Amino acid sequence: MMDFKKACQIALDCSKSFGASYADIRIEQTENETVSVKNGTPEPINCSTSLGFGIRVTANGSWGFASNPDLTAKNIKNTAKLAIEMAKAASLLAKEDVVLSPLEKIVDTYLTPIRKNPFEVSLKEKIEYLLFLDQLMQKVQGANITNSFMDFSRTNKIFSSSIGSFLEQTIYQSGAGIEATAMQGGHKNMQTRTYPQNSGQYQTKGYELIEELGLQENASKIAQEAVALLSAKDCPQGITDLILDGSQLSLQIHESIGHPLELDRVFGSERNFSGTSFATPDKLNNLKYASEIVNVINDSTYPGGLGTFGYDDEGVKANKSYLIRGGLLVGYLGSREYAAKIAKESNGCMRAQGWQNLPIVRMTNTNLLPGNKTLEQMIAEIDDGIFMSTPASWSIDDTRDNFKMGCEIGWEIKSGKLGEMIKNPSYSGNTIRFWNSCDAIANENYWKIWGTPNCGKGQPGQIMTVSQGASPVRFRKVSVGE
Repeated sequence: MMDFKKACQIALDCSKSFGASYADIRIEQTENETVSVKNGTPEPINCSTSLGFGIRVTANGSWGFASNPDLTAKNIKNTAKLAIEMAKAASLLAKEDVVLSPLEKIVDTYLTPIRKNPFEVSLKEKIEYLLFLDQLMQKVQGANITNSFMDFSRTNKIFSSSIGSFLEQTIYQSGAGIEATAMQGGHKNMQTRTYPQNSGQYQTKGYELIEELGLQENASKIAQEAVALLSAKDCPQGITDLILDGSQLSLQIHESIGHPLELDRVFGSERNFSGTSFATPDKLNNLKYASEIVNVINDSTYPGGLGTFGYDDEGVKANKSYLIRGGLLVGYLGSREYAAKIAKESNGCMRAQGWQNLPIVRMTNTNLLPGNKTLEQMIAEIDDGIFMSTPASWSIDDTRDNFKMGCEIGWEIKSGKLGEMIKNPSYSGNTIRFWNSCDAIANENYWKIWGTPNCGKGQPGQIMTVSQGASPVRFRKVSVGE
């Protein structure tokens, strides 16, 4: 295989000779492993590897991109030429030239800090642990379907650009989760509980994450809750006070703060696929997005976050930046191109799913800073309300204005205390009114970073791993059960 530094130099030299005003190359080698058990039986183990490169250029004022899985000198030259041809073709339809915010040359390396390499833990040990978790759930009478899984990836990434940057990164991601489903009368009455959340919990950690999650301590509990939900009361309809646990708040942040603040969406690039955003640039430093206690930051440096790295996929160093400060909209998620449109520098949100895709603006770790309440205090201050936990379903309109969310489980709050269990709880609202109704946020003892391994965006579609940091939050006068 060709030396990576030599490959990068060939790509940049060829791009320049073919007419590029800017060029970069990403070489990525990824290894994935998924192990799972369903109803006491191990499922086929999914192992895969991938190696390839992508070249991105600007020529005649427009972007061009091409990729190839075969890292040879001939293929690198041909791929660079194709990227230039794509840029020149795109320039014929472009309304304006690409302008990039400034970026200095950087030469550096980054490695995800892990304590236990997941690829050095035997498959036997992994499967035996999943079978043990499955048995704990199966022991609960009425738990009809049980699932457990582990998922690991390791990506070695090389980035080099025509401004002289050369970056080497190795990023580990680990994830796991358990699920129990109870049924009554076939599929007519079916309830599912998951832990730590419906997609499991993922972080940029090693196998130590699996040992930290408390899966065996919660296996019987979620199976019991799934069975109990079959006979639980339905979610009431009306306007009431609402507390969301951290996992559900993570989804709420993702859908109603993260996506609306992606600058490419704001400027219309996602219009044909998943919509635009109400948070247009004229609202920057003007829109009261939320109540004064709400502070949200984009933080690609936070330890363990799925959006944690050394550098994004156009060579911008990981950093922190406010999106909402004291309830006011003060920032966006951007790239060098889109940040320049609002006279800012990039905050490092350009990411691609693998070598074969063009980087696009993506969330990293979108973190709601903790407040000063305990969960007990938040509950005690409600006379009549609902506590909801764990995402089950979601829907939000094209401009990210109006939404409806469903949760796996809920409990009534009566006279400051948790009451009866509620099945199929749901709530709905308008993004701005909802976040402005926030009047309490739990403190740092409840705060956790929640991984989302399957955020979809782009044309062609890309799946990205992101995180949202959250603790339980209270909202007043929310529409529920409709």
